[in-house]
Amino acid sequence: MVCTMVPGPFRRALPPLESHLSAPQEQHLLHTPLHGLHLELGARMVPFAGYSMPVQYPEGLMAEHRQTRASAGLFDVSHMGQLRLAGPAAANAFETLIPMDVIDLPVGKQRYGLLLTHEGTIIDDLMFVNRGSDLFVIVNGACKAGDIAHIEQHIGSRCDVIPLPERALLALQGPAAVDAMARLVPGSEQLVFMTGRQFDWRGGDLFVTRSGYTGEDGFEISVHESQADALARALLAQPEVKPIGLGARNSLRLEAGLCLYGNDIDTTTTPVEAALTWAIQKVRRSGGAREGGFPGAPRVLGQLQGTVAVERKRVGLLALERIPVREHTELQDPQGQRIGEVTSGLLGPTIDQPVAMGYVQSRFASPGTPVNAIVRGKSVPMEVTSMPFVPNRYYRG
Repeated sequence: MVCTMVPGPFRRALPPLESHLSAPQEQHLLHTPLHGLHLELGARMVPFAGYSMPVQYPEGLMAEHRQTRASAGLFDVSHMGQLRLAGPAAANAFETLIPMDVIDLPVGKQRYGLLLTHEGTIIDDLMFVNRGSDLFVIVNGACKAGDIAHIEQHIGSRCDVIPLPERALLALQGPAAVDAMARLVPGSEQLVFMTGRQFDWRGGDLFVTRSGYTGEDGFEISVHESQADALARALLAQPEVKPIGLGARNSLRLEAGLCLYGNDIDTTTTPVEAALTWAIQKVRRSGGAREGGFPGAPRVLGQLQGTVAVERKRVGLLALERIPVREHTELQDPQGQRIGEVTSGLLGPTIDQPVAMGYVQSRFASPGTPVNAIVRGKSVPMEVTSMPFVPNRYYRG
């Protein structure tokens, strides 16, 4: 739904967020532990996933986007769901719900995962870390209640499913994020992409992973709500760091070619259609040591092998004219036949060109294929392209 509480110019700037914006009364919105800090910093607040969240600060979306690409930006992502899966059978149990290798994930390593329906479509995407004593899982804010209920229903008898509503989550992103983190949390600079470990900060525990949602190097920091404000202020006191809102988070993730759940992936899309097959490890594929065994495996593995049709695919799209192409825009072939739809799109601040992602019929999914987007009745030429639109700069050591 479109959020009626967001002023028009901001809706136009942030179309991919609209499916997550709702229109509850302000008094019914939840607040993160940083709500007071956002107001103090002059943030424009909007409803997002049931929370009052900052869409931008006074410097504006473009400045925040460039700040993150050039230096470091701090994001409040405390609306996300955090949970622990504990017990000796946790890894085996969780592996029955996702098409990823959980059992062999080394301690301290993080992996991207997908909760699937029995039809092989995506309930949510998530991140999980093997912490040795448990699996630490982060799910999307708009989906967290349903995700936790789903996990509890299917594997709650095999392991302890422990939600962590008392934990806030901060993301520090950008090439200078490591400098700020190293001052405040010594040792965090030793992490590499998709790893995590526990740290002490002012007598409290932080769980830090080197990961994020921008395509840049950076960290996600799980912190107890009682310390979240102090940690955020300490990070913002570093010369490299400025606060960043949902608007720039969206433009950054799109340039990085990363999916937004509810727009680019949902319960109508399979991992193969969504071009997320890179996340399915060999051990879970046909012929692997633990082939299948996850919801929707016959369809997903069949699509991987080519025995089940893949009628559409997610692709990157680059506009050949300087006209932004938004979500739900129809895509046509050169003969004017409908072949798909845009799911996310905007003017990429870094690339300075209109970029988008969407789904097209599989025969139109090869890079270089010309397509047309229909914007207010006008045909805008686009070209299918590989993603990311801006090269990722993850730190791999």
